[in-house]
Amino acid sequence: MNETDSAVVKKLEELEGRFTELEKQLHDSAIATNSTKLIAIAKEQGKLKPVVTKYRSYKKLLAEIEQAQAILNDGGAEEEFKQLAAEDLAGLEEKKTQLFEQIKDSLIMSDDAAVGSVIMEIRAGTGGDEAALFARDLYDMYTHYADKQKWKVELLDFSANELGGFREVIFNVKGPGVWAHLGYEGGGHRVQRVPETETQGRIHTSAVTVAVLPEPEELAIEINPDDVVEHVSRSGGPGGQAVNKLNSAVRLEHIPTGITVNMREDRSQHKNRSKAWRLLRSRVYEHFQSIESAHRDKTRKTMIGSGDRSEKIRTYNFPQNRVTDHRINLSLYNLERIMAGDMDELISGLIEHDKKLRLESL
Repeated sequence: MNETDSAVVKKLEELEGRFTELEKQLHDSAIATNSTKLIAIAKEQGKLKPVVTKYRSYKKLLAEIEQAQAILNDGGAEEEFKQLAAEDLAGLEEKKTQLFEQIKDSLIMSDDAAVGSVIMEIRAGTGGDEAALFARDLYDMYTHYADKQKWKVELLDFSANELGGFREVIFNVKGPGVWAHLGYEGGGHRVQRVPETETQGRIHTSAVTVAVLPEPEELAIEINPDDVVEHVSRSGGPGGQAVNKLNSAVRLEHIPTGITVNMREDRSQHKNRSKAWRLLRSRVYEHFQSIESAHRDKTRKTMIGSGDRSEKIRTYNFPQNRVTDHRINLSLYNLERIMAGDMDELISGLIEHDKKLRLESL
């Protein structure tokens, strides 16, 4: 067993020990009467259960392999028994290898897989109207990809320019595995192409920033309403035209962190307030998660990039029909298909590289 696999087994032993400890706590009469503690313990145990169950099956396989090996090494065993043991051993070894790979995936990716809702924010950077048009293209790319995955997309807020591009667009994507696949998209996206507004055929470089925020359950983060100041104003629609004369736009300011959220897309103040609170919860949650990650050996930075919007992660070169992801030095020459939502090869490359780094950091 190599060093990485040994580290995995050590971690699995720790998790199994914790799982057993939680089982004992659930049967403790003092805890049984405390619903808050009981829910927290049951939740932690439920999170550990899939990995621990697989690990216990793996240990059972190891015991069966040991038994088969003992028969083969027994000089007094009949030849027929040895032949059966040899056949069993080949199958057991294959099962062991497959199960251990599954366990490694569960161990290092289970937290990501558990997040089934994200809020994405795309903002035009340098490049003016061309950057806004590319922000629209990225929004279309992600919505087409989400559609292929059978995920649900909800537009939360946007600000358009006169050409139909997005200065800013905020939307929610919901479905199984959504964070595990889209969590790598945060950062700077650069486009190189001849803009629609260019009359002399020159290639321009523009930039767009993307942020991907896991949307926490309300139970996962509590925000004290007293810490939030709400401002209500009249909405201004795409291109600056009036949406209505009512005070429907909502701005929330979280005093402890200084995070502010504006929501104006809907005509209903109630709907804008609800969307604003969802976005605020995600931003505050991510704020505290990033602080926690920094304390844990900068976990995000040991994975693929930091998700920092200032970090250039990808270049879309239209004249060469090429997409390059700079974090894993991957270039694909199928830009048109990727922009149409065929992102599987790109995202698979990021996931595999991330798994490798996570295993190494155990």
